[in-house]
Amino acid sequence: MSYYLVANFDVIDQEMFDQYRPEVGPTLKKYGAKVLVVDHAPNDIEKGSRNTLVILEFESEAVMMRWYNSPEYQAIIKLRTDATEGWMRGAPQFEMPSPS
Repeated sequence: MSYYLVANFDVIDQEMFDQYRPEVGPTLKKYGAKVLVVDHAPNDIEKGSRNTLVILEFESEAVMMRWYNSPEYQAIIKLRTDATEGWMRGAPQFEMPSPS
């Protein structure tokens, strides 16, 4: 079952974040992630959204965690965490319950 990683953040250090962007792509590719959304001006329908929205799709939660904890990603993670303020959350693909 697919697993999604959703990040919503503001960039507070553009120079540092610019170092992160070209480095993260190869790590995602290695773990088969699909980049579904990257939006730097998402529609803030109910207020409180940050300036950047990213949605990634992984094969499973286990694969997402392997990517997140991989040496490749851990080597660059501070470029993201120190350059941004916001949050990341993971969630499994929704499956409609069978009718009773």
